[in-house]
Amino acid sequence: MSVNTQNLSDFEEIDRFEQTIQVFNAGNLDLDRMTAVRLQNGVYGQRQHGVHMFRIKVPGGRLTPDQLDAVADVAANYSQKGVAHVTTRHSIQIHYMPLDSAPAAMRRIAKVGMTTREACSNTVRNMTACSLSGVCPREHVDVTKHLDSAVSHFLRNPLNQQLPRKFKISFSACEADCAQALLHDCGVVAVNRNGQHGFMVKAGGGLGHKPHEAIVVEEFIPESELLFSLEALVSLHNKYSDRTKRAKSRIKFLVERFGEQGFVDKYREEFNRTREALAGQSYPRGAWRAQSGHEIPGPGAPRRLFAQHQEGRFVLPVALPTGDMTPEQLRGIAALLRGQGLGEIRTTQDQNLSIFNVPQSGVAALRRGLAELGLHEPVTGDNVVACPGTSTCRLGITSSPVIAPQLSGGRADLRIRVSGCHNGCAQPETGDIGIYGEGKRVHGKLVPHYQMYFAGSGMQNGALAMKGPALPAARIKQAIERVQEAHLASGEASFFAWARAQAPDYFKQLLADLAEVKPEDLQSVMRDHGDAGDFRVVNLGGGECAGVSQVLIGANFFEAAHEREYRNALVFQRKYDEAAQCNEAILRLLGSGVAQLLGGVRQDDLSKLAGQLWQLAPGAVADEFTKAAAALANNTGGISNEQLAPISAAVDGWTVKVAAFVMEKDTHLDLAEASAGLLV
Repeated sequence: MSVNTQNLSDFEEIDRFEQTIQVFNAGNLDLDRMTAVRLQNGVYGQRQHGVHMFRIKVPGGRLTPDQLDAVADVAANYSQKGVAHVTTRHSIQIHYMPLDSAPAAMRRIAKVGMTTREACSNTVRNMTACSLSGVCPREHVDVTKHLDSAVSHFLRNPLNQQLPRKFKISFSACEADCAQALLHDCGVVAVNRNGQHGFMVKAGGGLGHKPHEAIVVEEFIPESELLFSLEALVSLHNKYSDRTKRAKSRIKFLVERFGEQGFVDKYREEFNRTREALAGQSYPRGAWRAQSGHEIPGPGAPRRLFAQHQEGRFVLPVALPTGDMTPEQLRGIAALLRGQGLGEIRTTQDQNLSIFNVPQSGVAALRRGLAELGLHEPVTGDNVVACPGTSTCRLGITSSPVIAPQLSGGRADLRIRVSGCHNGCAQPETGDIGIYGEGKRVHGKLVPHYQMYFAGSGMQNGALAMKGPALPAARIKQAIERVQEAHLASGEASFFAWARAQAPDYFKQLLADLAEVKPEDLQSVMRDHGDAGDFRVVNLGGGECAGVSQVLIGANFFEAAHEREYRNALVFQRKYDEAAQCNEAILRLLGSGVAQLLGGVRQDDLSKLAGQLWQLAPGAVADEFTKAAAALANNTGGISNEQLAPISAAVDGWTVKVAAFVMEKDTHLDLAEASAGLLV
């Protein structure tokens, strides 16, 4: 089993973030730039003024006792509420943190190898995996090794700093796909094809606005080429996804734009290029094994004590009501683990925890210790997941964490998923019953509602949930109970099979009386759960998940840095023609960026772009661009290293001049990170 020993921290990065906060507090940095830097460092705005959400990345959900203690210290010392919240993507969020406290909190978790870097913003987000990877009898391989490799590759990678929007990756250890590739931008699934070990890769999945099921881009790929596939998909997203319309900027919209085959064709182009550039790079070699069990645990923690494939060892699940833990509970769990000689616990997709490698002799003591902390194993009906909703989120419409504890999965132990808005952070489209909050006008009044979904599953042979009716929030508990009663009365064990066997308008008819609001009933549905006043939707200017509007030249600089890394790798491989093409890409990216900054237009033809720069920025910027472009044009059809080296040096020198030029035009623009290794 692969224990997470990666050190993801960077203390100098934290120092720079603290200096940026000081510059902002002194009034020398505008709010938009501060927001962009804050999000890149994992600090997200709340609906409450003056405090923030602090998101800690937990790749694959794996935590050590020392890391639990660090999270406890952050929640206790730097948050005004003192609660740590587990998300459906394994991360840990701590709310109500003043911005000035964030650097100290970052240093505390950095001491145990953790980071908040790229936990928010337009980046590759925290990577998720099967919660039982490394111990599940069904698995082909412990995919956390491959996850760790991907985390190391993309964290702080120039390609990953200003994507059009966020990018989410999951890893599953067998075809059952407990990590739910179906709903991810990229999903990796370990497979065995005719005795050969490798991976299936899916892409283009997503929830929220216009849910889309991922499509297969690789039926089978060996582990030696997996990183090429991941980078190709991120590059595809970076190159083609819409940077101007936030609602259309996820990679799932590229599948819609190009069509499935067109998307795969574009992916194949990028794959061939990444394979060229990354050839020879080391890759993790997994310990592939024969499957020894058939039970499918499902997404999240197991619902009971679970036997590992390691003989005599068990996974003990721990239920967390709505995913919340106190510092006392965190420290208590860490002490329990140490007392039993255990080194790993995991956060899960259902906002619970799983303790690994528990011997049978230690189960009773752990249960007693958890009970003293007010914790226990999951019980029938408590498989309820909720996002923070209006408690903290700027996008929240309904109070999802208030209604969620009142709901139950019933005797069938259904998966209930509750989101406070259509963005679906609780993944309502993947639950047996999922709901998300919205406001609807009824008899001229705004009434809180929940849009219902039925029979969702992101696993193998699953599908995104079927959309049902929208009901007043005040009646949603009754509606869920009625659906459960109908299911139990049918005698069909599988809710998924039962729900999908019904007529298209079955649920609408079943819940018609609860959906209808008569004038005389209006007052009974006017308030959301936990609210003392009538419902209203507070406009807080939108959320920050995607960050502020892109500064195009900044995005271009990061992409140019990515091309520079490719160029240097290709030179090392003696692929000089391909390296020259990278120089062309750098000139095209930064030249177009300067042109657009000065009111011009993007131009792919370097000679035409040179003419545009002479009009907009006459002098050294245009002159050196023209010379570098001409040198490349004169060395087509086979270029040697001796010919390429001075051109590359000229391109790099020009890049430094361009950075200085644009930072003079925009004094708040910081290109140091995007020009790492060039600017001194």
